[in-house]
Amino acid sequence: MSKIIDGEGKILGRTATQVAKLLLSGENVTIINAEKMLISGHAEEITERYKHKLNLRDKANPEHSPHISRRPDFFVKRVIRGMLPRKQARGRDALKRLTVYMGSPAALKGSEEHKIDVKDPISIYERVITIGELSSRLGYKE
Repeated sequence: MSKIIDGEGKILGRTATQVAKLLLSGENVTIINAEKMLISGHAEEITERYKHKLNLRDKANPEHSPHISRRPDFFVKRVIRGMLPRKQARGRDALKRLTVYMGSPAALKGSEEHKIDVKDPISIYERVITIGELSSRLGYKE
């Protein structure tokens, strides 16, 4: 049984912790609309932080830097990977049970979604940036 989670309008960090718990408990999880997930904070500060992580300003040797993808679905998967014990067998197995999509694929149209109890971010946070917008600011082109 696979749980389908619609990421539209959900805070990335809060959703990722709950997804990591589901994965570690043995569930298969599919996240749709990954580019519509939100990160709270000032958009410029968040962009600068990830540019620094990507080392886009003054990259001396790109082959020896950590790879953080600019593509929204890989970006979300990387965040969830950071919450799993991926160097242990149970963490690697849990990561294999995760699937992340941009948009909602036609194959999943009739499936029912699993509701995650996350507070409405629009009413709590006034400053948010979507993963899609962050990815485009980091240089992702569809």
